[in-house]
Amino acid sequence: MDKFLIKGPNILNGTVKIGGAKNAVLPLMTACIIHPGEYILNNVPILRDTMTMAKLLEMVGAKVEINGNSFLIDTKNCNTPYAPYELVSTMRASFYVLGPFMSRFKEAQVSLPGGCAWGPRPVDFHIKALEKMGAKINLDGGYINAKGELSGTDIIFDKSSVGATGNVMMAAINASGVTKIENSAKEPEIDCLMKFLNLMGGNIKRDKMGNIIIKGSNNLKDKIEFDVIPDRIEAGTFMIATAMCKGKVELLNVNPSHLSIVTDKLIQCGARIDIKESSLVVEMKNRPKPIDMSTLIYPGFPTDLQAQWMALMTIADGSSKVIDNIYTDRFTHVAELERLGAKIDLDNNLATITGVNQLYGAQVMSTDIRASASLLIAALSSIGDTEISRIYHIDRGYENIEQKFKNLNSNIIRTV
Repeated sequence: MDKFLIKGPNILNGTVKIGGAKNAVLPLMTACIIHPGEYILNNVPILRDTMTMAKLLEMVGAKVEINGNSFLIDTKNCNTPYAPYELVSTMRASFYVLGPFMSRFKEAQVSLPGGCAWGPRPVDFHIKALEKMGAKINLDGGYINAKGELSGTDIIFDKSSVGATGNVMMAAINASGVTKIENSAKEPEIDCLMKFLNLMGGNIKRDKMGNIIIKGSNNLKDKIEFDVIPDRIEAGTFMIATAMCKGKVELLNVNPSHLSIVTDKLIQCGARIDIKESSLVVEMKNRPKPIDMSTLIYPGFPTDLQAQWMALMTIADGSSKVIDNIYTDRFTHVAELERLGAKIDLDNNLATITGVNQLYGAQVMSTDIRASASLLIAALSSIGDTEISRIYHIDRGYENIEQKFKNLNSNIIRTV
């Protein structure tokens, strides 16, 4: 099993190109199922998760051709609306096939999802929304079995859900009538999916209240080429890493508007950030100031950067608080950061961090994608040698991350 060996401390300097957004491309790949055709997705990150999704599409009957960071997805011969446990259990984003299956085949058999080892992320919102649209759904042997013609209706989510919003959008594009999603997710990845579906021939827009309106369409296109948006979480990870390790790093291929809250927080910490049209320059010279942070739905601070922010606060000049309002038990990284010398007091979803002058290398273990990233950037700033095991987690969400850090003058190697 691969692991990272990191010798620190490291000061980051140089340029890094940010890849396409994992959380955007996975639903885009499933959206290709909706209508038989050939779809080209550019700026696709080569990750464990995108490879898993490609395998799932092939099981459905699609052909997936990979050329660098471009995927050609041919869905003309898709004929099996089935997503097995062995794939869905490893990546909960596989559940995004439910909406496309219902849209195209009017039936679906999809395993209940798995993925990261933290937090209950129920699929009730997906199921109730599809039932309201006319689907007959039952749960049998760990599988969701759905069938029926879908019709437009009003969907009101109790709380914003990226996954449920995406699934309903994809299910509704072929449904008769008009579907309205109230309290819909507003993340850039949802807007990216909306743009793709409209390019496909859909009729989807937001009203003045931010609700999503989908008018069913029977005139979908069978050839599309589309560029995936930059990954704001990868960008945020490198921004926080620069602030933690000090140095000066230019991030290319970013959308600064997607990173406003992260930029603001880092400036409060003492970082200097130069914002350009599609790039950012982050510079940090001093120890970070302690800044409290609470995760919120977009445009608030993303939960996917909570662990990385906590790592930064472990060496802040004072005490700070981190609250995760999205996933209240997403704190498996705390014990591992403490092995590096961090001082963290955890009370439910509130972490109180007392900054220390320096972290020190140790053996630590990855537990999920973003926890892995927090350990990596903490190790880069630590004195001595750190070994991070179970790094297959980080490979699910970050493309060539060790090479990107090497290019920033870091001492990091991958070994077995």
